[in-house]
Amino acid sequence: MQKNKTIIIFLAKFFATYFILFGIYSFYLNKTQQKLDIFSCSPVTIIVASHVQNMAHVIGYDAQIEQNKNELSMKFILNGKYVSRIIEGCNSISIIILFLSFIIAFSGSLKATILFGFFGSFSIYLVNLFRIIALSVLYYKFPKYQEILHSLVFPAIIYGLTFILWITWVKYFSNIKKNASS
Repeated sequence: MQKNKTIIIFLAKFFATYFILFGIYSFYLNKTQQKLDIFSCSPVTIIVASHVQNMAHVIGYDAQIEQNKNELSMKFILNGKYVSRIIEGCNSISIIILFLSFIIAFSGSLKATILFGFFGSFSIYLVNLFRIIALSVLYYKFPKYQEILHSLVFPAIIYGLTFILWITWVKYFSNIKKNASS
């Protein structure tokens, strides 16, 4: 009976946190992006695109970003060639929401939850930036491999990191072991 109660509490906390954070994020998107006559991405997507552009400059590429006039995306142009687009789903916020929902559902101490939440969110954001720049450079150099890179390799990186963070959280910081032993 205790196991069922633990699972129900986990699911309730996970979905409550997920829907609250997702609702806040959806409200933010509705208020900040425009898609009627003129397309305009949300500020967080523009910031991600700007960070990717700066990273490209650091590694020696001429890079520009510009708002796509036909959709909610930022065009990423590398050495004069339009190689990729950065959409809302590329800004890592949805994955961060999923990550935070999990660690809150498997809560630890308040301090550990807050610190690991910030650390994990920052790690996901940073790895996502590296993922986007690597993907864009590989698109530029090897355009025939776009589908496999985008569909398989690079989702594995961001979701793999999130999974590793979850395992680390459960093993070292959550109260799950304390609850299981009582």
